[in-house]
Amino acid sequence: MNEAPGNILIAEDNAALASVMRFNLERAGFRVTVARSGREAWEQVCSRSFDLILTDEQMPEMGGREFCKQLRSRTESCQIPVIMLTAKALEIDTEQLREELGIETVFVKPFSPREVIRAVQNRLAATC
Repeated sequence: MNEAPGNILIAEDNAALASVMRFNLERAGFRVTVARSGREAWEQVCSRSFDLILTDEQMPEMGGREFCKQLRSRTESCQIPVIMLTAKALEIDTEQLREELGIETVFVKPFSPREVIRAVQNRLAATC
């Protein structure tokens, strides 16, 4: 029996934002794991299966870009959809992130959690 997609990894070092995102995603019916650094997120990906990843661009130990490069280099995780969260709207090239790292969508902080939930729902609905 196949489960509906719903395992989400949040890689976010800001505890308050991670908590808000977790609350909203769980309320929408998703199973959520939170990692507080890029390294912790990588360890989670290597030990579990996720249907989608939300990652901050700037995190301790391993930033979001490096995390995504690692993700894309591994056969088991190279196809996982990734949504990036960033506070550096003027300093990033979203098209480059899409092309080089396969980032689905970029949300600039502050953002509406509802918009992120809608993006997650739409992306996972497309994979069913």
